[in-house]
Amino acid sequence: MLEAFEQQSYHLHAETLLSQGIDYLKAFPELDEYTIEAADGHFIDHACHTEKNSKGKVYAAGGIYALNLRSGLLRFLCLVTNGTQRHQEIPVLRDHIEKQNKGNNSSQKHLYVYDKAVTDFVWWDRQKRHANYMISMLKENSIATLVESIPFDSRHEINTGVEAYSVYENKGIKFNVVDYRDPETGKLHRFVTTLPMTINPGTIAMLYFKRWTIEKTFNNTKSNFVGSRYFCESLFWASQPKQAAKT
Repeated sequence: MLEAFEQQSYHLHAETLLSQGIDYLKAFPELDEYTIEAADGHFIDHACHTEKNSKGKVYAAGGIYALNLRSGLLRFLCLVTNGTQRHQEIPVLRDHIEKQNKGNNSSQKHLYVYDKAVTDFVWWDRQKRHANYMISMLKENSIATLVESIPFDSRHEINTGVEAYSVYENKGIKFNVVDYRDPETGKLHRFVTTLPMTINPGTIAMLYFKRWTIEKTFNNTKSNFVGSRYFCESLFWASQPKQAAKT
């Protein structure tokens, strides 16, 4: 019941924001067909009353959250661990998406923006059949062979900083790589994606940089919502002191 309530609440909030003209990606019509979420794992230290496992250990508890880059809404995606055992987040994310595939009859395309831990070329290639795509950072030790260059409009403002847009191959699986040099820092970034070639490479770079918004959201939850509401508490990194609740 709680899961159904959360999904309906999220849907209603998203519709309300859209009706109010809130769409942070409306300047990029090439993305209109996509639901775009920046996802990441978020873990917290276990509470003192967390049940210990058979070996007397407890771990950080947490799950994967998704920030809708179009509406700004944050939602809990799936549980990784309750603190009684250790789990890797990427297999949990895969299981969640596979489960979602079975119950999703929508033609809506879904784009996940995740850190480099998510890279699994074979699995993501299969996900294209379900209209699931990803953007991530290319791992430094990735073994990939250059297949061909992808033409793009270097004069387009969105592609500023893009040095190359190419097709690479790994174990027979093809994917696209964007070589982007930050105009301010001069640092080279390499982004990997399963999106079609029609998406501007600069748009791909922009979406990955917007992924860091979720880190700011996590920081806000720690800074502004930590502690009991029944006591007056202030953290030195918080934006303002917390007010004591009336009893």
